[in-house]
Amino acid sequence: MSERIPLSAPDMGEAERRLLLETYDAGWVSSVGPVVERFEREFAASVGLAHATAVASGTAALHLALAMLDLRPGDAVIAPSLTFIGGVAPILHAGATPIFVDVEADSWNLDPRLLDDAFIRAEAQGLTVRAVVPADLYGQCCDIDAIRAVADARGVPVILDSAEAVGATLNGRPAGQGALAAAYSFNGNKIITTGGGGMLASDDAALIARARYLATAARQPAVHYEHTEAGFNYRLSSLSAAVGVAQLQSLEARVARRRAIFDRYVAALGDLPGLSFAPEAPGRRHSRWLTVIQLDPGAATTRPLELMKALEAANIESRPAWKPMHLQPVFADAPMIGGAVAGRIYDRGLCLPSGSGLTDADIDRVCAAIRQTLEA
Repeated sequence: MSERIPLSAPDMGEAERRLLLETYDAGWVSSVGPVVERFEREFAASVGLAHATAVASGTAALHLALAMLDLRPGDAVIAPSLTFIGGVAPILHAGATPIFVDVEADSWNLDPRLLDDAFIRAEAQGLTVRAVVPADLYGQCCDIDAIRAVADARGVPVILDSAEAVGATLNGRPAGQGALAAAYSFNGNKIITTGGGGMLASDDAALIARARYLATAARQPAVHYEHTEAGFNYRLSSLSAAVGVAQLQSLEARVARRRAIFDRYVAALGDLPGLSFAPEAPGRRHSRWLTVIQLDPGAATTRPLELMKALEAANIESRPAWKPMHLQPVFADAPMIGGAVAGRIYDRGLCLPSGSGLTDADIDRVCAAIRQTLEA
């Protein structure tokens, strides 16, 4: 059996090892200290935002942002249906009701044209929309300006789920800009990783200070542990931050490599009937965190799950596109606006190996297996 080709494995090198050991040897292992502060400072600069706080995950970052809105039963948060559950579960954790919206065909992100309908649906059901949380899916920025235009007109803040989009841009602006705050993920499969972690970033200094306070168990400034409210244990460790600092230094190279991998797939497979690739909408630089293909059942000879099984037989990891939230049992009762586009992407989608550590030979092997299966 050939060596396994993973979907998106961590890409680690000597720089990560060196800074991790330096941090360990200096005795900085908890969630306080100069390395965490450095990671926050350098990451904020990399995305063009003034402030950031490092936390345990992208989901934790979103939870903190929503927790500061003091959501209650009867409040609602609008989010795209096509996303990872970590981007919408915090809506429930914060005590609100999610309202799901379909996505655009040319970006796979929340469709701004449906936002007014979502507000109207909320009002009809006696819900008060308190926030809009779009996602930058698979490494492509949503149309934050169009989304903001609708949300601002109704006095509702926008919090961006940029968990999958570190390194992506919209009209030259890094993912996360344009919202009240943005959440990012450094999970092991992301473009840069801390092994598991996240960041909440914003130009609002008071918002980030409040988030950092809540993430540190809402501890009051006293010599003992004094609490006037319940917070969360969400801070990132210094050891994880050390890895993040090193990873951040090669962010542009990692994005360039994933984009090159995508281009290699297109060159090798673009002629296959019924096979297409996730689009790059106007004004975007897609980070291609994952290369996602679509198999049109009217033209392709193989369905996505059949291709996934064939790739697995060749020791190649792949994964279906995200199953939309409105199709998930846990959200069976949540309001949904549209859904045909998200459903079609899920039905036809398959994520291919995309890690920046993969070689051209690895990608060629994946392409050969796909071509063999689809041409059989």
